Amino acid sequence: MNFLRGVMGGQSAGPQHTEAETIQKLCDRVASSTLLDDRRNAVRALKSLSKKYRLEVGIQAMEHLIHVLQTDRSDSEIIGYALDTLYNIISNDEEEEVEENSTRQSEDLGSQFTEIFIKQQENVTLLLSLLEEFDFHVRWPGVKLLTSLLKQLGPQVQQIILVSPMGVSRLMDLLADSREVIRNDGVLLLQALTRSNGAIQKIVAFENAFERLLDIITEEGNSDGGIVVEDCLILLQNLLKNNNSNQNFFKEGSYIQRMKPWFEVGDENSGWSAQKVTNLHLMLQLVRVLVSPNNPPGATSSCQKAMFQCGLLQQLCTILMATGVPADILTETINTVSEVIRGCQVNQDYFASVNAPSNPPRPAIVVLLMSMVNERQPFVLRCAVLYCFQCFLYKNQKGQGEIVSTLLPSTIDATGNTVSAGQLLCGGLFSTDSLSNWCAAVALAHALQENATQKEQLLRVQLATSIGNPPVSLLQQCTNILSQGSKIQTRVGLLMLLCTWLSNCPIAVTHFLHNSANVPFLTGQIAENLGEEEQLVQGLCALLLGISIYFNDNSLETYMKEKLKQLIEKRIGKENFIEKLGFISKHELYSRASQKPQPNFPSPEYMIFDHEFTKLVKELEGVITKAIYKSSEEDKKEEEVKKTLEQHDSIVTHYKNMIREQDLQLEELKQQISTLKCQNEQLQTAVTQQVSQIQQHKDQYNLLKVQLGKDSQHQGPYTDGAQVNGVQPEEISRLREEIEELKSTRELLQSQLAEKDSLIENLKSSQPSPGTNEQSSATAGDSEQIAELKQELATLKSQLNSQSVEITKLQTEKQELLQKTEAFAKSAPVPGESETAIATKTTDVEGRLSALLQETKELKNEIKALSEERTAIKEQLDSSNSTIAILQNEKNKLEVDITDSKKEQDDLLVLLADQDQKIFSLKNKLKELGHPVEEEDELESGDQDDEDEEDEDDGKEQGHI
Repeated sequence: MNFLRGVMGGQSAGPQHTEAETIQKLCDRVASSTLLDDRRNAVRALKSLSKKYRLEVGIQAMEHLIHVLQTDRSDSEIIGYALDTLYNIISNDEEEEVEENSTRQSEDLGSQFTEIFIKQQENVTLLLSLLEEFDFHVRWPGVKLLTSLLKQLGPQVQQIILVSPMGVSRLMDLLADSREVIRNDGVLLLQALTRSNGAIQKIVAFENAFERLLDIITEEGNSDGGIVVEDCLILLQNLLKNNNSNQNFFKEGSYIQRMKPWFEVGDENSGWSAQKVTNLHLMLQLVRVLVSPNNPPGATSSCQKAMFQCGLLQQLCTILMATGVPADILTETINTVSEVIRGCQVNQDYFASVNAPSNPPRPAIVVLLMSMVNERQPFVLRCAVLYCFQCFLYKNQKGQGEIVSTLLPSTIDATGNTVSAGQLLCGGLFSTDSLSNWCAAVALAHALQENATQKEQLLRVQLATSIGNPPVSLLQQCTNILSQGSKIQTRVGLLMLLCTWLSNCPIAVTHFLHNSANVPFLTGQIAENLGEEEQLVQGLCALLLGISIYFNDNSLETYMKEKLKQLIEKRIGKENFIEKLGFISKHELYSRASQKPQPNFPSPEYMIFDHEFTKLVKELEGVITKAIYKSSEEDKKEEEVKKTLEQHDSIVTHYKNMIREQDLQLEELKQQISTLKCQNEQLQTAVTQQVSQIQQHKDQYNLLKVQLGKDSQHQGPYTDGAQVNGVQPEEISRLREEIEELKSTRELLQSQLAEKDSLIENLKSSQPSPGTNEQSSATAGDSEQIAELKQELATLKSQLNSQSVEITKLQTEKQELLQKTEAFAKSAPVPGESETAIATKTTDVEGRLSALLQETKELKNEIKALSEERTAIKEQLDSSNSTIAILQNEKNKLEVDITDSKKEQDDLLVLLADQDQKIFSLKNKLKELGHPVEEEDELESGDQDDEDEEDEDDGKEQGHI
């Protein structure tokens, strides 16, 4: 600052120092000074002068400032000053309105300095590299400078950044900066960078821009956020508008689902600030960008489905039916809902089911139509409702049928309690407000668009004009209003409705021509020479008459095609008719309406043409012209050709139907063949199973035959006396031997049990008391005896189990013998003596078996008692072991204490020895220095000597002893 004061002081000291000289001195100092402080002060002075003397600083200092950026990157302060100075030179934001500088300000200094700066592409690359610096004083002015360059010469700077390696990626890092100032200015920089450049838009999108921007919007509070949200939404629009690749990427990345919370606006009392209205307006526009009719149909359809699936359409309908919503937000919401449902059957069906929160509930369509035909509503809102109704009916034949059905006599509510969509359209069609007439006519025309069925159904509609007069058809009432000479807007609307109604519908043309007043009215309108305002009506009348000729099926003799053409030639003239027909497409508002479907008009006076009607005019204008100039012979030839084509078409259709029927028959036969094949396979498997079952039955039968043969051979000699009642003598002797063995085994077990009892008693009597020194040895002996007892008990149990198995076996054999005896007694009885003997033996065997079972039971009881005693001994042994363990723990603790005491004693002895050594050394030093040693020390030493002598005497005495 001292340097700056010196320069400015020098400037005021004399008149010879002008601003240019001061700036020149500063530039020389920047270029030639070797000290960094001097250069920094000079750049800072240039920065302060750059706002007021923009031209001079820019001309003289730009080259030096760029050189500073190249050479002094290590010093962030001077880099920051240089960037700020360049920003002041290039930017047009802070120009001061001073009279003497007005000429200079008139020139575009910013673009000229920008052109100088970017002439060397390395300067932009250098600036991009500086943005990688994290220092706030470098990064922030760098962002502002690059934004200013893009504002001045956007396309040129965009191209330089595009070819720069990692140029766009470096700028994307600004969105992740933790400092909000840099992040927010980074959003503004990306806005300028992505404007009208599809290549950069794609790069930015694939650098994860959508994720970062949506995160910022969420962090800032969605629609309740500040201007940062607005800037992010503008950047999102830049990335998505007219960029099909980015739109597809946005949809595939599931970012549409993240838009739903934007429209959760809360209750009506939350307030609508100006910023919130702006944010919500941009959010709605962003939704419309994704579903715009100008996008490819496939992309639009997929986005529409995604919006319905994630609940975004439902949220928009909630805003649509809410109260307290500002008018401009409501209008934009209606336009947004219109394009979300346009041409999408699922969304159109959902919209048809939406009801307004009224009592009783009314369909949303009815509520919107009430606003459209109400002349007190804002014009833009009425246009939005009309657009919504058009989008609801676009490619929606189901919706068209529902609207037309509300006009038919069978569906009209006789009580008049509810108002239908058809009644509202009729009311608007015949009201005194010309704008309501036009909107209702266009809306009704869209209900008939490309739908011949509804055109025929609408012919049934009858209107009650006044009490006592018969009802007239809707078609007749429209022509009556036309003939009454109403406003131009009303007549244009009705003529567009009639042209749409009659096109591609010969029945409607016949109904129209059936009224004898219609054709004279049209020819009269076309033939008159009226002003420019009426020329459009004349053109529409010519179009309606041309439709009546082109789609005439010649069912009325009075108004056949040839007669109508003769009438035109006589009263109007063919050239004049074609000229009047051309007035439509030459009208200035025709081309405007043909550009996009939305009816967007600055004022009601411009509301003349409908977008779909312009398509119809383009389609019919040429064919009507040809039809007018055709002669009767050509018409006949054309009719013949048509008939031939129709016959050909009928033949083709017949063959197509035959082929279709044959295809159906083939499909049925194929299905029958497939079902028969399945049945055949099932039957084959069933036959195979049955064959295998039959074979199994045969094998079983053969086995039974063999077994029966063997049984007959064994049972033949039953009267030989070789067996008694079916029981062999060998079996009886074997049973007796087994019983004897069981008895001996039982006696042996009893003797072993007695020995064990005595042994246990001895153990009980000889068991020592716990706590003695011999406890460990007694415990060891007990454990050995207990182990032996366990082993012996296990042996006894195994023997007992084997005995039980043998007893069970004997019981089963006994049962078998009894069964054989009974069977044999039934089949072949023998003399009574043998029966009595066998019964006696059987009884004897049963008695012995029962005795054995009783003995076995007693043995089990004794073993159980032994087990209980063993358990008691084991418990005593466990208690002894626990006592021993406790004593062992105490012993270990005492040993640890003794060891610790010994260690402490040794440590004390070592410390005493060290102390004595130190005292001795200190005494020697005192003696050497000539200081007398105290008597206490000598006494201590004398005492020590006496003690040593006494120790020696004691040693001697012990030696004598």
